[in-house]
Amino acid sequence: MSIWRVVLAIFFPPLSVIDKGCGSLLIVLLLTLCGWVPGVIAALVIINNPNS
Repeated sequence: MSIWRVVLAIFFPPLSVIDKGCGSLLIVLLLTLCGWVPGVIAALVIINNPNS
C-alpha cells in the first residue's frame, strides 16, 4: 500500500480502487455517494487487502 494510493483514497475513494475490479469500484462509489467517510473506509480496506 503506497502513500499516494492512501492519499488518493482520502480525497477521491473510487479512483483509488479503479484497478481492483468493477465490483470494488461500484461498492466504493455507492458508499462515497452515501457519505464520504464510508467511502474512504471501504477504499482503505480494499487497498489494504492482500488477497486482491
